[in-house]
Amino acid sequence: MSEATVAERYARAIFELSTETGQDLVRPIQAFADVYKGSRELRSVLDNPLIERSKRDAVLEEVAARVGLRGPALNAIRLLADRRKLRALPEIARRLSRLADRHAGVVRATVTSAVRLPDFVYQRIEQELSNAIGRRILLERREDPSLIGGVVTRIGDNIIDGSIRGRLAEVERRLLAQSA
Repeated sequence: MSEATVAERYARAIFELSTETGQDLVRPIQAFADVYKGSRELRSVLDNPLIERSKRDAVLEEVAARVGLRGPALNAIRLLADRRKLRALPEIARRLSRLADRHAGVVRATVTSAVRLPDFVYQRIEQELSNAIGRRILLERREDPSLIGGVVTRIGDNIIDGSIRGRLAEVERRLLAQSA
């Protein structure tokens, strides 16, 4: 079974558990996933079958306590560890977050600009996107000086490239097409 399939199944099961219990499992699982993904040392311990299970469990419990993981969220992580599926955890957390957003009627978008823009510009972009798609937008802000100017907006798989770099690339493409 592919990691994507595993991630989707576990994410759906955890999301259903979250809605049944009324507990937010998304944030604590995301917090644990962030620590797991960010620590090569932690991954090497938790994913290593040569390390005694009791030691792996002790490490898992210690990290879980540090990020405030308990109850059903902790049980879900324990289950993933027992079934040797922790490698899929970052993807599970990403899909779980997407399911929770969809359930709440939220769409995440990323706006990348060459420099940090004033807050009112981000608010305007957020409002315009929300009006265009009829759903609430959660905007992530990024900076990339290579854009030169303008913004690139990404909503799911859709990209709106309003950057100067994008426009220059389009001009170059057209010029090359004309000369061919």
